[in-house]
Amino acid sequence: MIRRILYSLAALAVLEACSDELSRARPYVLTTATTGGVFYPVGVAIATIAHAELSESENVSLTAISSAGSMENLKLLRDNQAQFAILQGPFGAWSWTGEGPVREPQTHIRSISALWKNVEHFVLRTDLVTTGDIMDLNDLDGERYVLGARNSGAEQTGRFILETLGVDYESKFSLAYMGYGPTVGAMQDGNIVGMNIPAGAPVSSITQAYALMGERMTILNWSQRALDQINARYPLWDWYDFPPLTYPNQAEPVRTVASPNVLVTRVDIPEHAVYHITRVIWENLATLQEIHGATRDMRPEIAIQGLGAPLHAGAVRFYREVGLEIPDRLLLEEPLLTADTIEERIPGL
Repeated sequence: MIRRILYSLAALAVLEACSDELSRARPYVLTTATTGGVFYPVGVAIATIAHAELSESENVSLTAISSAGSMENLKLLRDNQAQFAILQGPFGAWSWTGEGPVREPQTHIRSISALWKNVEHFVLRTDLVTTGDIMDLNDLDGERYVLGARNSGAEQTGRFILETLGVDYESKFSLAYMGYGPTVGAMQDGNIVGMNIPAGAPVSSITQAYALMGERMTILNWSQRALDQINARYPLWDWYDFPPLTYPNQAEPVRTVASPNVLVTRVDIPEHAVYHITRVIWENLATLQEIHGATRDMRPEIAIQGLGAPLHAGAVRFYREVGLEIPDRLLLEEPLLTADTIEERIPGL
């Protein structure tokens, strides 16, 4: 009898533990990029705020991880190793249409919000600068240049931009592949002559590079012609100006371009979870802006500008509540979702 009672108590303890485990907030994963850029610290901030405000009240939890960037993030979403991701703006468009480096439409992806501006920092060693324009890159002759880590968003958008501008980087550059932090070290050591650092300004890697190199490095300016060229297919970019001393030792103003980064999710994430995550991001915008200066670009009234994929139903619910007018191209009536239909929506990359 005593043995049966002990067995019963043990079984009840196991059941109670299972019940506690099931009642905990689901730890959704938000994938970002390398730690030297802006995706990671802002992603960590978003995840921390969401966890703090939603884990108890709404049973929704979010944790941020680093990654190689937008291209890897799409694969993590496809494989359900991540449920939320920050992407560069062009990847938001490419993922939905199956263009650029994305081979097939990723129709399981849904937009949540435009975030801060992703600013193009094409950097060149000053002694190789002739006009100070982005097209100076076409004058390189076999020098080592970093477009980004291999398969990263920086690499892929860098390739798209240079190809669109007619820069023959395949023959003019000796390409090297590194994350933002190692790239700055390689630039300082003289192992490379330039780097592509697309990120929210001011980005820590460029701040570090300017502090170390000063006038020995230059952020290249853009012309109206170059801006028009890259906007011909995807009208995502706009002017972005750096006044002097935006970065240490930056004596001259810089005119470059920027496109919005976007927060996306999978279509099978519950409306409830996406609605509340969207809500806490915008309700805590002041906190995000204190954490990183890049998020000062974020404003609720432009939250749905520059999105490539339709909005998730949870995001639609929030934006309608706050009075935003949503264009038809971002609205998509969702069919009844099952495990089979979700699997059918997820082609390879």
